[in-house]
Order: sequence, then C-alpha cells, then structure tokens
Amino acid sequence: MEAHTFFLQLMVILVAARVFAEAAARLQTPPVIGELTAGIVLGPSVLGWIEPSEVLRMLAEIGIILLLFRVGLETDVRQLVRAGAKSTVVAVSGFVLPFVLGYGVTRGIFGMPILTSLFIGGTLTATSIGITVRVLSDLGRQNAKEGRIVLGAAVIDDIFGVVLLALLYEFSVGGGVSLINAGKVMAFILIFFMLATPAAKIMSLLIYKFDSAPHIPGMIPTMVVALVLLFAWLSHLVGAPELLGGFAAGLALSRRFFLPFGVAIRKAPGFARRTEDQMRPIVQLFTPIFFVMVGLSLNLREVDWSSATIWILSLGLLAAAVVGKLVAGFLIPEPWATRWAIGLAMVPRGEVGLIFAELGRVAGVFDNQTYAAMIIVIAFTTLLVPVALKVFYGRYGTRMESTGPPEVTARLAKTPGAYHNDSQGGDRTRGTGRPVKGGR
Repeated sequence: MEAHTFFLQLMVILVAARVFAEAAARLQTPPVIGELTAGIVLGPSVLGWIEPSEVLRMLAEIGIILLLFRVGLETDVRQLVRAGAKSTVVAVSGFVLPFVLGYGVTRGIFGMPILTSLFIGGTLTATSIGITVRVLSDLGRQNAKEGRIVLGAAVIDDIFGVVLLALLYEFSVGGGVSLINAGKVMAFILIFFMLATPAAKIMSLLIYKFDSAPHIPGMIPTMVVALVLLFAWLSHLVGAPELLGGFAAGLALSRRFFLPFGVAIRKAPGFARRTEDQMRPIVQLFTPIFFVMVGLSLNLREVDWSSATIWILSLGLLAAAVVGKLVAGFLIPEPWATRWAIGLAMVPRGEVGLIFAELGRVAGVFDNQTYAAMIIVIAFTTLLVPVALKVFYGRYGTRMESTGPPEVTARLAKTPGAYHNDSQGGDRTRGTGRPVKGGR
C-alpha cells in the first residue's frame, strides 16, 4: 500500500469512528457499537472502501494493547478486597456458567471443534463493566448494594478473563488443548505479574524524577507508552498474548494498586492523576482503530443469512450469554429485585467480548459465520441490557435500598454523565460516586 493511500484510509477510519460513536452516544447506545458499525459500513459488508491491511492491523494491535492497559489502570484492587464473598460468588459463577453453557451449546449441539467451543465459551464469560457502571451511575445506583457487588465482581471478572485469554491464545498457537501448555502459561503469567510490579515501580520513579523538568515536555506519555510496549513484548516472549502485557502494565501503574505509585502518591498526590490524564488522548486515538478493524474484518455478504444454522447458533449463544449471567445474580442471598439487577448488570459484553472474538478470528479458530454469530451476540447483549436496566429500575427501583448518603445520591442524580467509559475514554467515578475530571 502506498503512503498516501494509507493516510487517506486512516483519516477516513478516525473520522468515521468518531462520527458513528457520537451518533451512538446521542442515541443512548454504547459508543463502541458505533465504532463497530463504522467498520462494517466502510468494509466489505457495505461500501467496500477499505480492506484490512497489515499496517492497519498493527495500529489495531496497539489499540487493543492500550485498551487492556486502560482496563488494568482502572482496576481497583482495594475494591476486590472490599467486595467480599457475594461479589466473589457473582464473579465466579458469572464466569463459569456462561463458559460451560457456551461450550455445551457449540460442542454438544453443533459439534464444533474443542478449541472453537472453548473460544466461544471464553467470549461469553466477558462483562463490559464500563457500560454497566455508566447505566448504574445514570440511575444513581452505583453506590447501592447491587452496584458495589457488581463493581467487585467486575474486578475479579477482568482478571479471570485476561488469564483465560492467555490460555486460549496458547492453545491456538500451540496446536491444541494441552494441560502441559496450560500449566506452562499459568506459571509464566504468575512470574510475569510478580516481575511487572517492581519493573513498573522503577520506571515510575524515573518518570516522577524527570516529570518536573520543564525542558522535557511529554515525558509521562512517552515513558508510559514505552513501558506498555515493553510489557507487551515480554508477554509475547513468555508465550502469552501481547495484550496481557498491556493489562499488566496498567495494573502495575494503577494508582489504586499497592505499587508502584504508592510512594509517589504520598509525595505528589497529583502525579498519578497527571499520568492518567496525559495517557487518555493516546488511548482515545488508538482504541477506536481496533473496533473499526473488527467491523472491517467481518464480511456480512459471505454469511448465508438464509441458513437456519446462523440464527439457531446466534439465538443459542445469546440465551447462554444471558442466562449464565442472570443465574449468577440469583446465587447470593439478596432480595429478588437486587438479584435481578445484579444479573442484568453483568450481561453486557461490549469491548471485552470483542477482544475475545477478534483474537479467535485472528488465530483462525472462528470462520466467518461463527465470527458473525459472536458479533451478533455481543451487539445484542451490549445494546439491550442498558435499556432493560432502565426499565427495570423504573418499575422496581423504589423497592430496593437507597443508594447511600443523600448528598451522593443527589449529586449522581443531577449528573447523568458522571461516568463515561467507552473506547473514547472518559470520566470514571472510581467506585466512590465522585466524578473524576478529565473526560470529555
């Protein structure tokens, strides 16, 4: 591809991603759906203007690594400690049940290969906490009992999901399912995370030292991106997907993690906040490219829509995706309304499900028809649940406990945009009910 053609295509991708994401947001739809739609429109499914190229794939790879970096950066380990047994039960059951149901449907009914069924089950385990918390915040329920349980469960879900993703990646490149390979990857992941924290601590101290030098602008984003890329390379070196390195870097640099910013925060409370604020535009630039590439890689014209298989598969997986998460909410001793709210809040797959699906496609595990079915399931769970939650709280919200201190409830009620977490980045309430500045 010639340089001027690449520049034009990249311009079209960035503009289309932004336009479709804004349109989706105005329609009260997760912006990630808008970016996915932009890829479908630009790609072979509709207009056929852009075909995935190696350069675009590399940019999308950077986008997915930075996306997982942001997930790790926003993971509150203290929330995991505070979550308690109920969040753990919801997380574990909401992880295991969809995995088993997805594997059972595809392997038992459709006779798909073991690895394909494992990838499908893994995709169904995902939970897009960003979409869920945005809706709960809009409704003033983030600090309610169900909101706290869901937040704690989401932290556990993220960690389980990334580990499972690493295992499935090893199976896909290693020629099949192997307990020896699984044990090797788990050992590598454990060592990797143990070494990631001290390595990130050393890097953070260097960043903190040179951050005050006025003649070196851009020190923080440059060094943080370098650290993320280094971790991605190390992750590949130990046999795990590169995106695991992005997640580990974000987790290690999180100001809600115990290290490495613990010392720096005590000396300069605004340092970690500046790091997040200066990294946000970079994440906002690259992550939409990934979601557009997901749409570009999907050719809906090659899907036999007249075949009953695609519809039965999609409906079966949709049922497994919804039932698995709903049942998880009913396994804890809470009033029925709270159980329903928790189960519904765990259903959206969003960007996390797309990461699983795209990895399965790139690894050659999903054919075009299976990939299309996964996109349909992810899109439906992402689009329908926010509406279902709003309807549910509109009817049964008064029967549930209050959201906590009146001043917090009042502030959240007056701030419907207090939380905005999509591929465009945005404000996050950090689980405290206090909006964080720096979003759009």
